[in-house]
Amino acid sequence: MKKIFLITMGAALLVTASCKKDSDFLDIPPKQILPSDIVFSDPALALAVLGDLYNRQLDFSGLDNGWASFVDFSEAFPSENGSAFFVTRNGWDFGEWNTWDYAYIRELNLFIERATASTALAAADKTRFLAEARFLRANYYFEMVKRMGGVPIITSSFTYNGDVTDLQKPRAKESEVYDFIISEAEAIKNDLPADVNQKSRASKGAALAMEARAALYAGSIAKYGASTPQVTLAGDEVGIPAAMANGYYTKALAAANEIINGAAGGYKLYQVLPNLSDNFANLFIDKSNANQEPIFIEDFKVGSGKVHSFTVNNQPYSISDEGADAGRLNPSLNLVESFEKLDNTYAPIPTTDGSGNPIYYDDQLDIFAGRDARLAGTVLLPNAQFKGEHTDIWAGYQLADGSIFTSGNANDLRNLPGTPESAKVQVVGQDGPINGLEFRTQSGFYVRKYLDPATGSGRRGRQSDVAFIRYRYGEVLLNAAEAAFELGQTSVALNYINQVRARAGLTTALTTLSFDRIVHERRVELVFEGHTLYDMKRWRLAHRVWNGQQMTVAELVSNIGSATKKNTQPFGLWPYKIYNPGNVNNGKWIFKEVKPSAVTGANNFQLGNYYSRINDNILSANPKLVKQPNQ
Repeated sequence: MKKIFLITMGAALLVTASCKKDSDFLDIPPKQILPSDIVFSDPALALAVLGDLYNRQLDFSGLDNGWASFVDFSEAFPSENGSAFFVTRNGWDFGEWNTWDYAYIRELNLFIERATASTALAAADKTRFLAEARFLRANYYFEMVKRMGGVPIITSSFTYNGDVTDLQKPRAKESEVYDFIISEAEAIKNDLPADVNQKSRASKGAALAMEARAALYAGSIAKYGASTPQVTLAGDEVGIPAAMANGYYTKALAAANEIINGAAGGYKLYQVLPNLSDNFANLFIDKSNANQEPIFIEDFKVGSGKVHSFTVNNQPYSISDEGADAGRLNPSLNLVESFEKLDNTYAPIPTTDGSGNPIYYDDQLDIFAGRDARLAGTVLLPNAQFKGEHTDIWAGYQLADGSIFTSGNANDLRNLPGTPESAKVQVVGQDGPINGLEFRTQSGFYVRKYLDPATGSGRRGRQSDVAFIRYRYGEVLLNAAEAAFELGQTSVALNYINQVRARAGLTTALTTLSFDRIVHERRVELVFEGHTLYDMKRWRLAHRVWNGQQMTVAELVSNIGSATKKNTQPFGLWPYKIYNPGNVNNGKWIFKEVKPSAVTGANNFQLGNYYSRINDNILSANPKLVKQPNQ
């Protein structure tokens, strides 16, 4: 796998000669900056500049920003005291998730202009560099339009000539920004390598994957935006006319099909390990050429200076490399119960029988038996293994009278009732759950997806170099399935979605398809990959699913599989060990649905959250910009 790592030399080149005004010291050329004619005469130097632009690509979620981006939206609980606001607040600010980085756009435009003007670069190098820069620019515009709606489309660098009005551009229509992204992908795709092993630089597959996702988003906004007319602007800077939906779905399906049919290289679902849960988890760890599912990644490498602390922050406490930082990202029971049974049915995790009596289990893992293999590939369950050791997750003993015997710390050994003083034992799991104790699970689960089993990956001195996957073949199949479904091509959609499900062990193929199934499949396949917010936004489900109302256990365990199921608060599933000597159930396990005590808020997504606020300083600098509906 060819990689680009963090390269800083040459990055400042892109701002030289771009602005000649104000203080005289700005006219003094720094000695470390190389002139553009030198940089763009040497492919290695040009690649150094491009490498910096790659490393500044924006993602909603990622591994280098730790873990916090994954714990929102009730898909997980944040087990860190300083992050309790995620579950105590009642909604998001209208400015949440915004971006407006035209400095980055300018640097990309300058790169394109200077590479185009170069007479020293070989034709093949120039062609590829230009296609890569255009890909990065289109991909950032995609990040902008997802968050902001229509934005000014700037494709050339500006020079200030004394009249600031020449630099003020109005917002494009939301559809025009999507059209720009799609047209750029089409224009550059054949200038990029059709190479499945080219993952950290733009490839033909990456361009097509971007196009398919962008067109699918645009189609969804056009179709489902009709349900939220309050979230539109008269000039279509926000909102896409419903009549445009099928055109976008058609483009999404066509771009996805190019990848599926092999025109961009031999991408395929990762199917290497015999255990399907281990196989799914390994998809996100395996960086060898045996893994032909990732299409475009952010790569990391130990020793390069570019690593991340995702494993440091999220490893189980009892298995942590340094016995301190750990356990921050705790997947919720809400998410866990969404993984369906192998007979294609939905059901809550079975804690009680039909009469309401607790079900007793010999092994903690038994309660999760017969589920979609992606569950154990995404979530570390109680008694599951990581780095060859079992998680130690249990909330205490339940005594014969139904009372709970536990402690606030696993190292606080205690005597069980009726035992001698010398028989002190551990009465709660090393990994929790212990109510309010940070770095131990509060939900009864730890994350597995992206968790690095390599030796030393949980040490702050080493950290991890597991890559963050931005586009992958599994998503392409689901994008194609959704686009085909929306176009009425149900048999095509079923073919694609069943491929993804078969990889997860769901061997009874679906024969009918619904919108609820589409929503469900993306949730369980793509959770913790940065899709949750934008899927809910484009389907206009966000204000219905995160409606600001508190949840009950009855609501938690009902309507599983419904696209509109309320999901405002993260719940946990706490295991208890039975202590009742002489009873047939002594030593067995029961489970209880629990709302962690820190969960006092309820996610409240307002209509104003569909498009992030444009900051006042941006609006004041450019009176041609139309405010968002929430402003």
